[in-house]
Amino acid sequence: MSARKGKTAGTARQPHRKADASTAGAFGFGWLDAHVWVLLPVLLLIALAAYQPAWHGAMLWDDDFHITRPELRSLQGLRQIWFSIGATPQYYPVVHSAFWLQHTVWGDDTLGYHLVNITLHAVSAFLLALILRRLKARGAILAAVVFALHPVQVESVAWMTELKNTLSGTFYMAAAFAYLDFDASRRAPRYALALLLFALALLSKTVTATLPAALLVVFWWQRGRLEWQKDVLPLLPFFVVGIAGGLTTAWFERTLIGAEGAAFAFTFVERTLIAGRVIWFYLATLLWPAHLVFIYPRWDVSQQVWWQYLYPLGALVLTAALWRLRTWSRAPLAAFLFFVGTLFPALGFLNVYPFRFSFVADHFQYLAGIGIIALGASGLALLADRWQTDKRAAVGGAVVVAALLSVLTWNQSHLYADAETLYRETIARNPSCWMAHNNLGELKLQSTPDNLAEAMTHFADALRLYPTYPEAHNNMGIGLLRTGRIDEAIAQFAAAVRDKPTYLGAHANLALALAQGGRLPEAAAEYVTTLRLRPDSATAHTNLGVVLAQMGRLQDSLPHLREAVRLQPNDASGYYALGSVLQGLDQTDAAIAQYREALAHGPGAEAANIHNDLGLALGKLGRMDDAAAEFREALRLKPDFGDARGNLAKAIAGHGQAPAR
Repeated sequence: MSARKGKTAGTARQPHRKADASTAGAFGFGWLDAHVWVLLPVLLLIALAAYQPAWHGAMLWDDDFHITRPELRSLQGLRQIWFSIGATPQYYPVVHSAFWLQHTVWGDDTLGYHLVNITLHAVSAFLLALILRRLKARGAILAAVVFALHPVQVESVAWMTELKNTLSGTFYMAAAFAYLDFDASRRAPRYALALLLFALALLSKTVTATLPAALLVVFWWQRGRLEWQKDVLPLLPFFVVGIAGGLTTAWFERTLIGAEGAAFAFTFVERTLIAGRVIWFYLATLLWPAHLVFIYPRWDVSQQVWWQYLYPLGALVLTAALWRLRTWSRAPLAAFLFFVGTLFPALGFLNVYPFRFSFVADHFQYLAGIGIIALGASGLALLADRWQTDKRAAVGGAVVVAALLSVLTWNQSHLYADAETLYRETIARNPSCWMAHNNLGELKLQSTPDNLAEAMTHFADALRLYPTYPEAHNNMGIGLLRTGRIDEAIAQFAAAVRDKPTYLGAHANLALALAQGGRLPEAAAEYVTTLRLRPDSATAHTNLGVVLAQMGRLQDSLPHLREAVRLQPNDASGYYALGSVLQGLDQTDAAIAQYREALAHGPGAEAANIHNDLGLALGKLGRMDDAAAEFREALRLKPDFGDARGNLAKAIAGHGQAPAR
């Protein structure tokens, strides 16, 4: 962007040049500028090359929550994505429909997800070039290349979860382009198309709600003033839809995702201090993208510390200086306003869950950086024109910039190859990152038993850095439970639910540990708490039913076990538990039916036990041949199963035959 005394960037000093010439400048790239549609495959190729290390990247952090879960992979699941609040981590149905479609096409193969992200990113870069050309801004192609290859974009492009950014970004750019077309033509179909694309952007990620404000900034940059009838009034529906989407997301962040509590207890003054520092942080990483980190350190914020006021004060001083500069050029102020305005949802005035561990993240400035990138590209083109730089030298310089950014992006993409690499590098660059310690420990906890000691070390580090970290307490408890240290595990699970009373998993684990420790009434109480938090938990119903049965309350256990098999009809454990209780109540025929249901639904490791219990039930009815067959199957599955061998001997003896050896 570059303007002088009310004229657009392209006409500031050469008002009689044609539009194509004005957008070209030193960085017009000649033939490519004249055949702009060729730019799309070029951007796609260079983006694919720069992001090659992440092509086969494994799932990271919360990818497993976003890539369509098994219960949502049907047509009914697609309906839930759109109409069932809470079915997905956030209400972004367009994104989750895209995930649903991708899983239908290539399942869990991560290559497809990564290639889609990269392609959408390249399309957004291409649309940015078209928008800047329409606005007659210099350096449009250079800006698109920088947007496509800038390393701060790696987090958005290489992390599958951030399809939210790449997909919403594509709709955002397309909506902006369509609205600019409407602004020039005043054709109703163009307006309708822009509004539709904007709605799709919002349903992908509501940070795009800033688009109408961004368009007003663009119109002010171009015209020097805003007219109510022409500029503001047509955008009012966009503002209404955007605000509604933003408020919905804010509610989700607080009530369903957990963006509330002590970690978010800031005064308005402190939030202003955060916002000021956030602005400068993102400017710095955009202009000097060194030492990028997946999780940055979380600053200590205090309105009692005088120097923290320098950040918002500096932002105000910069804004005032750019306002004074507007008589020479409105472009710098417009770019800065676009940057700050697009960042607004992530400045700290609204609670977003990642603020729990950091106030900044690279993916928060995916769209915001456009203003600064466009200003920089336009400024370089203008300087090259004024210095009468040779066309080939200018293009060569642009190629060098692109190559440098490609190398930086290629290197950064390596971090997203797998979760362990990402967490280890995060800890190396940010040793205070308790979240990375916990998540790395969790990875080790889920792998071979040999890694348990390392996992426990990471949980201890996480709790040293954040003593009231419920997830680390919970994971520490799981590790202790695996080593048979039941009382210590109970203490860790109790700490987790104390620090986070709504922590469903910790309540369930505490109940399990209490049951293993023989504290059955307390275990039952914890399972009741679990069901109060999540009434549709089949596992909690099953476990509560088992505990009640162990307490001798067989009749009380039945409703929970029946509810468990209703909620999760493909889970063998529910049928098995129900069969055991029915057998205990002398309802043998009903017990046999449940055992057979359990065997029909893939019982896994429990198969031998189920066959043995089924044999006992059949024997109770005098069906010794059938019982013997079940005991033999149990022994086939588990040759050292002493109970089954003894039961088989009794069944055979009942027919006067010698026991099999």
